Amino acid sequence: MIREILKRPILTEKATLQAEKGIYHFEVAPGSNKIEIAKAVTRKFDVKVKSVQTISQKEKHKSQMTRKGVRNGVKAGYKKAVVHLMPGNTIDVFSPMDVKDKGAL
Repeated sequence: MIREILKRPILTEKATLQAEKGIYHFEVAPGSNKIEIAKAVTRKFDVKVKSVQTISQKEKHKSQMTRKGVRNGVKAGYKKAVVHLMPGNTIDVFSPMDVKDKGAL
């Protein structure tokens, strides 16, 4: 059973500034480890990975007061990977990830 390790790139202001330095942020599968993430990035983007850091973001419970009462909800948690590339390697994160495999826009 093959599972998708890299779900999507995380495009925030901080991540965009760090991308200029060769540091990229991805949302990854919850059960993946650093070795699997490094292999997935190398396979998908054909770059050399220096190191990987992982962060597990816990879910957040939110509540909202309305005229009809309290509405409770949960913002889902996720796992994030910060990938450091070797000098000279870059990834174009603004093009869709699934299009990269096909080679066309």
